[in-house]
Amino acid sequence: MDVVANNMANLNTAGFKGEKLLFEDYLMPVAADHEVTGDDQLLHYTQDWATVHNFLPGAIQQTGGTFDLALNGDGFISIQTPDGIGYTRNGQLKLDNTGLLVTNDGHPVLSEVGEIRFGPEETGIVFGENGTILSSAGNKGRLRMVRFDNPQELTRVGSTTFMGENALPDIETRVVQGAIERANVSGITEMTNMIHVNRAYQSITNMMQRQDELRSTAIQRLGSLQA
Repeated sequence: MDVVANNMANLNTAGFKGEKLLFEDYLMPVAADHEVTGDDQLLHYTQDWATVHNFLPGAIQQTGGTFDLALNGDGFISIQTPDGIGYTRNGQLKLDNTGLLVTNDGHPVLSEVGEIRFGPEETGIVFGENGTILSSAGNKGRLRMVRFDNPQELTRVGSTTFMGENALPDIETRVVQGAIERANVSGITEMTNMIHVNRAYQSITNMMQRQDELRSTAIQRLGSLQA
């Protein structure tokens, strides 16, 4: 329920990567009793292994914004967070009141040499496909873009920020200026999943209520027999 609800809540969050549960059918070993006639009944349970991230790319939407950046590839933009360097696909960036390039959460975006700052007089800001940053003041460096051999090892922090080790330089991901990457989740699919989850919860709740009613009835009848 929490996973589906989080996916639905971030349908319109740029760069959001959906989550899903990884589970399998667990077959309970049979406890046989030779004194009981009839076949042994196999018990099935659901074994929850983990919550996995869906890193498939989302659709690229043109916005025309100077500081809107979409990534075409598997890479991430590096940002500075209070807990260390984080990584995001959310390219909906902006300048703070000091000219620092930051995310919507206010985290500084990093180049290969540090933070990226623009002066009030700078114009003609361009982000090249390879991440280079140009303005009327000249070359401002290159976005620090990274990739991971196994992105599933990353830990989500917030909606679109990930933390992890073993970041590798990425020279293959292309930057698209004036665009954002939309969330890679489908509203229709998540709504359908929510309905299925709700029905499963209702079914389990009804079954538990019936078990409680049967238990109460049995206790009442046993009490009446002893009286």
